[in-house]
Amino acid sequence: MNNSGAAVEVTKDRNGIDQILLRNPRGTSARVSLHGGQVLSWRTDRGEELLFTSSKAIFKPPYAVRGGIPICFPQFGQRGSLEQHGFARNRTWIIDENPPPWHPNGSNGKAYIDLLLKPSEDDLKIWPHSFEFRLRVYLTADGNLSLISRIRNINCKPFSFSIAYHTYFSISDISEVRVEGLETLDYLDNLCQRERFTEQGDALTFESEIDRVYLGSRDVVAIFDHERKRTFSIRKEGLPDIGVWNPWEKKSKAIADFGDEEYKQMLCVNGAAIEKHTHSSRALGCPFKLRTASNANKKNP
Repeated sequence: MNNSGAAVEVTKDRNGIDQILLRNPRGTSARVSLHGGQVLSWRTDRGEELLFTSSKAIFKPPYAVRGGIPICFPQFGQRGSLEQHGFARNRTWIIDENPPPWHPNGSNGKAYIDLLLKPSEDDLKIWPHSFEFRLRVYLTADGNLSLISRIRNINCKPFSFSIAYHTYFSISDISEVRVEGLETLDYLDNLCQRERFTEQGDALTFESEIDRVYLGSRDVVAIFDHERKRTFSIRKEGLPDIGVWNPWEKKSKAIADFGDEEYKQMLCVNGAAIEKHTHSSRALGCPFKLRTASNANKKNP
């Protein structure tokens, strides 16, 4: 679980749910809950929180936690018969004591944890597909946060699914933020019955509610927070799409576990495979990788 000075500690939250604290040798940390296999916190070595969590978030099952990085699987949004964003984010995961070998890619200074989700009998009643969802969450020596998923088809009967790392980034003010790397891409606008449009701007800025899925996006997308002089760099593999969401003022007031003004301090930018569901007929796992870096983790000279 750890290498060369990195630390992994298992604790319990106030509801008795196991949480794993990852810390690299420089002091950057991440906190992962077995409820939903969800990253709840990512802090710099100076204690700055990089992920947003609502002050009204509910941390008790069966509710999903509003913030951090929920895992949307096997459905994104309401694009199917399941509950919103599927059931993985509402289930209790376990620590994977015998994970398969992952690509080594250098392990010095990394703190990591391997988690596993298998469907329950109730899950199989609403989504009749046997699978193993393995997730590795790790902090690199330089403070970057990475998530790697492998979804294994147990019985080799083909099925399709969507997946997204629904990342809530903490920002200074939504009006001071721009996203680059989406220019000229087609997107589906969920506010217009998923009508297809083409992004015309050089950068995406925010003046109202947004709920889009950008299709066939580049492997790197960046969020620039001008006020904090902070940049988030999102690198992804096996995840062709990018979801962008901010509820803005009116919808914020209608969300029970979200503060009325909190839309100003958050932005969701999600590495995802949404539009073209991934069909899995192989016993081997399909890898999905998300690596998020922030210049807030860089030491000042």
